[in-house]
Amino acid sequence: MSSSAPTTAVEEFAGKATPMQKVQATLHRYPWVSPLAVLAILMIIFVGLGFLGVGDLDNFIKPGTLSLVLQQTVIVGTLAIAQTIVILTAGIDLSIGAIMVFGQMFMANLAVYTTASNVTFMAGQNPALAVFAGILVSTLASSLNGFLIVRFNLPPFIVTLGTLSIFTALTLILFKARTIQGKEMPDFMGLLGTSFQIGPFTFTLGLLVMLALYGIFAYALRGTAWGTHVYAVGDDPAAAELSGINVKRVLFSVYAIAGVVIGIAGWITIGRLDAASPNVAPEINLETITAVVIGGTSLFGGRGRLIGTLLGTLIIVVLDFGLSLAGLDQAYRVLAIGVLVIVAVAVDQWIRKVKA
Repeated sequence: MSSSAPTTAVEEFAGKATPMQKVQATLHRYPWVSPLAVLAILMIIFVGLGFLGVGDLDNFIKPGTLSLVLQQTVIVGTLAIAQTIVILTAGIDLSIGAIMVFGQMFMANLAVYTTASNVTFMAGQNPALAVFAGILVSTLASSLNGFLIVRFNLPPFIVTLGTLSIFTALTLILFKARTIQGKEMPDFMGLLGTSFQIGPFTFTLGLLVMLALYGIFAYALRGTAWGTHVYAVGDDPAAAELSGINVKRVLFSVYAIAGVVIGIAGWITIGRLDAASPNVAPEINLETITAVVIGGTSLFGGRGRLIGTLLGTLIIVVLDFGLSLAGLDQAYRVLAIGVLVIVAVAVDQWIRKVKA
């Protein structure tokens, strides 16, 4: 008489599920699979069109183009880390771009040479101290969001919409809406824009810092108690509270830690653009949200991976470059991104119907 182990509920479901249900369950468990598939499809399409001689797409897979694609992900990709951990708690941060610009202008105005024109009273400071101060200011600014949200139970959307205007105005008022060029600052300020070659490809130190941050936060979210609490709060804050998690403390820590990432992104931006400008990346808030959503992180919180966010960032840049090389107008590129966002949210709704 032979014996076998009892069949689990998961195994029973897997045996009875339709192919679409299996896909749905897989995407629920591995939310980064869908953006990876989209990125692969885009690459195949653009490479194929290049072989057919469409526009300048024959240059798409050249090392110079691929290097530029990677470098273009640095600013959005870094800020998208901060946006991801906020959205994982079922929040959203509309002030990320404003805080980043405020932080980078703060550090640039500290480090700018006193011999430059139209400088503030705090110019001429040690550049390393200036960078640290800029990151600290960004952290405090983002922590203000967290404080208002947890102390007064205000919706993150409303709070960050308000601080978006506040920090945009403070940047213009305090720093005279002046762009500081790289030559007006010590070389240390543009350090993360330093490029180097690996074979035919060109990389920057800013790209390495961004990838390091992805590694650190991917581990923090998946391998630490803090990360477990972030997912729990985003999935069901009431249940998280009942299980002993201090929900308000977790939420505040998320915004404070996001501020550190935003400050680092400000330093990366100076290196990437070789300047500090109050007008840099006006659409950066929407771009970070787009990257996170396309990357498979649920706007309702509790589900998503940072690898998906990185893939979402790559999708945006690859799509923009590909359509540009194909000779299409900017309007079509914006249209394509909009369609992707709507599809990504629709897929997320569909995936959420999977029963735990």
